[in-house]
Amino acid sequence: MPDTYLPCDDCQGLRYGPELSDVMWRGKTIGAVLQLTFEEAADFFGFHAELSQVCRLMADCGLGYLTLGQSSSTLSGGEAQRLKLVTELSRGLATYRERSRGSLPRNLYILEEPTIGLHLSDCERLIGVLHALVDQGHTVVVIEHNLDLIAEADYVVELGPGGGPDGGELLYQGALAGLLRSRRSPTAPFLRSRMRASLRR
Repeated sequence: MPDTYLPCDDCQGLRYGPELSDVMWRGKTIGAVLQLTFEEAADFFGFHAELSQVCRLMADCGLGYLTLGQSSSTLSGGEAQRLKLVTELSRGLATYRERSRGSLPRNLYILEEPTIGLHLSDCERLIGVLHALVDQGHTVVVIEHNLDLIAEADYVVELGPGGGPDGGELLYQGALAGLLRSRRSPTAPFLRSRMRASLRR
């Protein structure tokens, strides 16, 4: 039989005993704080730049509806994938010292197939996050087959012409506009078709 979870009779799922119900911070008990979504927590922790940034990053990656106290065992595969991405991206956030000195970090992010398991709307959110990283001065390298993400690239390197032992040749490198004109690229026809479909919408 599948696992079944029931709320505790004593704490009603808040995870803390009644002796902590009188301890309040900014009008909330610790149990109530853990029930906040990351979207809500971004505002709640607005006084703390790093905490707020992590919560906002969760929301930007399409995880704003998860709660702070949510168990990892309840996450879907796509949610776990995005959480892993947020974990890596949050390591590159500027610290208080870096922000106060005006010396913001410049990081290199290398992501392999970050769109796997993501819904189309979540892919759009991810693209927005990657653009924001580049706008902040970071460098983002993505190994990807998703046409929507490729269409947003500043610079493309295509290897092929097939996979595994049939690949390994450099078919194209340069700006996206050049890839669209390439006759050697197996990706170009599909990319042109996808971009035309996007323009019609």
